[in-house]
Amino acid sequence: MKNLFTFLFFTLLFTHNAVAQLVKPGKLVGSVIDSTSAKPVPFATVALMQSQSGNAAKLVTGTTTDGAGAFVLPGLPVGAYELHISFVGYQTKTRSVTLTADAPTLDLGQIKLAPEGKNLNEVTITAQKALIEDKGDRLVYNAEKDISNAGGTAADVLRKVPMLTVDVSGNVQMRGSGNIKVLINGKPSAMMARNLADALKQIPANTIKSVEVITSPGAKYDAEGAAGIINIITKKALQGFNGTVSATAADFDRKYRNLGTNLTLRKKKIGASISLNGNQFEQIMSNSMTRTTLVDGQPVNTLSQQSRSANTTTHGSGQMSIDYDPDSLNRINFSADVWGGDFPSNSIVSQRLTDPARAVLQQFRNDIQFRNPYGNGQLDLGYTKTFLKKPGNDNAPEFSLLMQYSRMPDNYFYDTDRYSTSEALIFRQRSSNYSRNKEFTFQTDYGHPFVVKSLRDTTIIKLEIGAKAISRDIGSEFRVDESADGSPLFVPNAALSNDFAYTQRVISGYTALSISNRHKWNLNAGVRLEQTLITGDFQTTKTQLDTRYRNLIPSVTLSKGIGISTLKMSYTQRIQRPQIWNLNPWVNQSDPKNIVTGNPFLNPELSHATELAHNLNTKGGISINSALYWRQTNNSIDYLSTVDAAGISTTRPQNIGQSGFYGLNVNLSGEVVKKLTVNIGTEIQYVDIRSPALGQQSTGWIASFNTNITHKLTPVTTLQFNSFVNTGHISLQNRYSGWYFYQVSGKREFWGKKASLTLRITNPFGRDVIQTGTQNAPTFTTTSTMNYVNRQVQLTFEWRFGQMSSGGGKETKKIRNDDRGGR
Repeated sequence: MKNLFTFLFFTLLFTHNAVAQLVKPGKLVGSVIDSTSAKPVPFATVALMQSQSGNAAKLVTGTTTDGAGAFVLPGLPVGAYELHISFVGYQTKTRSVTLTADAPTLDLGQIKLAPEGKNLNEVTITAQKALIEDKGDRLVYNAEKDISNAGGTAADVLRKVPMLTVDVSGNVQMRGSGNIKVLINGKPSAMMARNLADALKQIPANTIKSVEVITSPGAKYDAEGAAGIINIITKKALQGFNGTVSATAADFDRKYRNLGTNLTLRKKKIGASISLNGNQFEQIMSNSMTRTTLVDGQPVNTLSQQSRSANTTTHGSGQMSIDYDPDSLNRINFSADVWGGDFPSNSIVSQRLTDPARAVLQQFRNDIQFRNPYGNGQLDLGYTKTFLKKPGNDNAPEFSLLMQYSRMPDNYFYDTDRYSTSEALIFRQRSSNYSRNKEFTFQTDYGHPFVVKSLRDTTIIKLEIGAKAISRDIGSEFRVDESADGSPLFVPNAALSNDFAYTQRVISGYTALSISNRHKWNLNAGVRLEQTLITGDFQTTKTQLDTRYRNLIPSVTLSKGIGISTLKMSYTQRIQRPQIWNLNPWVNQSDPKNIVTGNPFLNPELSHATELAHNLNTKGGISINSALYWRQTNNSIDYLSTVDAAGISTTRPQNIGQSGFYGLNVNLSGEVVKKLTVNIGTEIQYVDIRSPALGQQSTGWIASFNTNITHKLTPVTTLQFNSFVNTGHISLQNRYSGWYFYQVSGKREFWGKKASLTLRITNPFGRDVIQTGTQNAPTFTTTSTMNYVNRQVQLTFEWRFGQMSSGGGKETKKIRNDDRGGR
């Protein structure tokens, strides 16, 4: 009997396995279309149910249709089922299906969904865009949602952006580096190439929609920009006619005035826009400095210097753009930008040079009249061709051909009069520097998406290729005349005069590949090859330079979405070519004890950047972004000073060696309670700068902390507080103490929210921001104290008129030379 049961058991087991092997898994396929238009219905819900005796139907499996309305349900046991298909705005479709061993695969063909015959009441949905958004490859600060920006400048806006540091003078750093590329609407601006700190003060904050921070640019971007890229997005209108007019007045301790207008008209195939802005701002500061000159480590003299300045800068800008869409697949765009102004830097400087016994060696006062008239004209012409989309692919191939021409005069003039302690005029000097930059760029890009489908996944692959050529012709003619005895008779100083011609040619090509799937894996990888050719000619002294170098720049970013979190790892190389400001050999001797000049013999920097980032978005709308990063820069460029035995300092940019930055930044933002939005960010960084050739090293920790708290009191009234604190700055020779600012703002809307008044108070409890610094080198030691007047009360009026509707057309493409940037 025991043997019989054993035989029956193994016979049944063998029979079950044999039957299971003979019956193949079933599969359902089909597509869903609109019953009236016959168009596919993407992302419809497909649920497969199975009846149970005495119980409600049980869900077996489900999926959603793809972009072409198709669906697949694999791996199904044979049997009878009910298929339920539903989508918002359509009647639910139910269909009985049966899979048998003889026909395990069933093609249902096209299943028609009928629109619901219901009239929905009008629903108004109000959503507040987050102030900070993480979009994977970039962090976005939505400036238009921050009321405290009204009436300010781009420098005020960038102070509130995570990962950026803007000091009291307007100098911008990203994670400890000032080698940043700044784009306007994805394209370069010659205004940003002259002096970034000055340029940012001349862009009204009310024209800025958002700011994008890209710490790991891909191969499609120019390789320039050691620390990364900042893209300032300006406000753009949609269909119809609309415009804005704004006026700002500020006073108390520091004056500011701005008047601007923006007009846009878009009708079907053509759109045109024009914007005009003019502003004036005042800078008031004083400086006290003590410098001891060292020879073989021993002090030989000490310079005591006090300076004060109060200057008002006037700036104006205008932009006109036209785009034409002959059909839905083609776009032609043209734009013209002009801007200009005068940036004075007048000052009164008192000098006192003493020996180690404190006996006076030299004492005088310098009255400096310094002007910097500048301007720029820029033309952009572009053509974009979008090819027809393929079934099941929401993306389409795209080809673009872009051209850009710009010309930027950037001139410097100073007159300095030297007075003795008895107020006698003892020396006079005047200098002129006519500097210009002509640039032409040609660029072509092509992107082709592919969709790879399987039973379990859909993978989107995009291949991009492109080529670019940039030609820059730069000139600098400088002359110096002097009167050695202070008389009206000036004599040319040939030793300080020269004509300099400089050309730069950059030829590049890139290949980039991006891969993403429904499992939230994303890969972006690419490589860029750039060839740089540089020639320079000091025409007066017959000195020439010729430099050529080639750079192969790889980049890779891998991210994975896990629930409500995203993890990202990235590595990229970047190069930093010396900027025009660094190269200009003009010698600024307006302060005879502190001479500043450029260095046309600089070599480029090469940086390696690695980042590990995490982003968490909770269901309650709280976003937490954090990143660990490391960046090493070889052949690093820094401004270094040397002091001779007479106590005269000469400062010029040099390739110092290697710099390393290791840091952590964390940013939290979201609506913590109803109508109260908070954005808090902090960054901690360790700096390690080494120069083996100079025998110097500088290390240390720095940190920053920023807050932004907004409370919506009523639908038309908003209050806001924001602040920034930084512990200081470290370079090879310099260490500066921290700085801070804080603002309280209130905004009131009226006239049906078509107009608004914004009141902003900056640093109400302190007139000055005081910053101290030390500078150490083998030839000198320096201590300094700087006072910046920063307290201000500001009122802004804005009026919006016209009508807007959706349908702004395709995105306009323009050249973006990421290798242009500020000092």
